[in-house]
Amino acid sequence: MGKNVIQPVIFAVSGYKNTGKTTLITGIIPILTEKGYQVAVIKHDGHEFESDVPGTDSYQHQKAGAYGTAVFSKSQFLVTKRTPEITAEMLLPFFPEADIILIEGLKDSSYPKYICTSPQENATPDEVAERILELLPKGRVGETSSNK
Repeated sequence: MGKNVIQPVIFAVSGYKNTGKTTLITGIIPILTEKGYQVAVIKHDGHEFESDVPGTDSYQHQKAGAYGTAVFSKSQFLVTKRTPEITAEMLLPFFPEADIILIEGLKDSSYPKYICTSPQENATPDEVAERILELLPKGRVGETSSNK
């Protein structure tokens, strides 16, 4: 039920580890979705991470040497692919319906951002959501998907 903004707003919530990035983002998401915006999140991990759960079939496929795996059901999918380098920009096309794409991390990026310093000192989710909403293009919101 997104508002189909022509170009999504991309906004980073950045900071060092344990500064409240995830908590802030999970507070921002319901504020934006309650206003009718489709929100996607891309999380940057500065370290390597385990992309699957031990014991699952796709985990076994990866451990057997598959460079990529995909799991899908009727309403969602998960793709894992080993690649020499990946950027947030390479992931944006996975979210064509998004009005707003939040990026967790990427403190050195050129995206508009909020820098978290500590959970006690960070702005509130409402304050950061307001900053994000100010970035939406005025007069460029299309029909809501319920009107199509």
